[in-house]
Amino acid sequence: MNRLFTAILVLVTASLTWVAGCSSLPGDNVPAGYRLVYSQSFDNDKAIDDFSFTNSDKWLLNKSDENNPTLEFLGPGEYQPKVRSPYIIGLLGNYMFGDFVLEADMLQTGKDYGHRDMCLFFGFRDPSHFYYVHLATKADPNAHNIFIVNDKPRIAIAKKTTAGIDWGRDLWHKVRLERDTRDGTIKVYYDEMTSPIMVGQDKTFGLGYVGFGSFDDSGKIDNIKIWAPDSVEKKATFF
Repeated sequence: MNRLFTAILVLVTASLTWVAGCSSLPGDNVPAGYRLVYSQSFDNDKAIDDFSFTNSDKWLLNKSDENNPTLEFLGPGEYQPKVRSPYIIGLLGNYMFGDFVLEADMLQTGKDYGHRDMCLFFGFRDPSHFYYVHLATKADPNAHNIFIVNDKPRIAIAKKTTAGIDWGRDLWHKVRLERDTRDGTIKVYYDEMTSPIMVGQDKTFGLGYVGFGSFDDSGKIDNIKIWAPDSVEKKATFF
C-alpha cells in the first residue's frame, strides 16, 4: 500500500510541475492556437525589469502586503509627450504583439473625479504612434474610450462604450483586452468577462508593445497574463 501511495504521489507531483511550467495552457475563452506567452504576479524582485517606463522613478514594486506584491505607479513625472496623450506608461519592453488576449488585475489609487483612470496600451510603435484604452469614472469625448495616437492628439475610436466605471476604493478589478489585427477588432472587458464594455475597430497599427499606466493618476497592477499565437522579441528603447 505504501509503495502504491508513493507511486501515485510521484505521478501527481510530476503532473503539477508540468502544469506550472507549461507555456501553452489555454485560459478561459482564448482562441485556438493561442498560448500563454507571459505571466507575471510580481513575486520576484526582478519582475520590474520586464518593463520600460516613461518615468522610472514613479514606478516601484510594492511589497507592503507580503502575500501580494504588486507593480505600482505614483503619478506623472517629468515626461512630456510630443502630442496630447497619457503621461504614465509602463510597457512590457521585450516583446511586441499583434493578436493577443491580455488579462490583469488593476486597482486605482487616485482621487475621485470624472477622469479618474487607468490605461492599457497596445500596438505601441513609438511614443507618438499607439492605441490605449482609457478606463474612467465618467465618459466624455476625452475619457473612457479606446483611443488612437497617430502623430497628433488622441482620438476616440470606440464604436461602443459605457457611461463609465466605478473604481471604488481599495478594490481590485479584473480587466481583459482582446486584439485581432486581421479584422481590427478591439474588445475590452471589466470585471464581468462575458460582455465587453468597449468595442472598437481599427487597422492602423498592427504589431506593437503592450503595457499599463494612466493619463495622470496612480494605481497598482497584478496577475498579468498574455495569450498570443506568437510574438516578436525586440527591446523597447523609447524612454
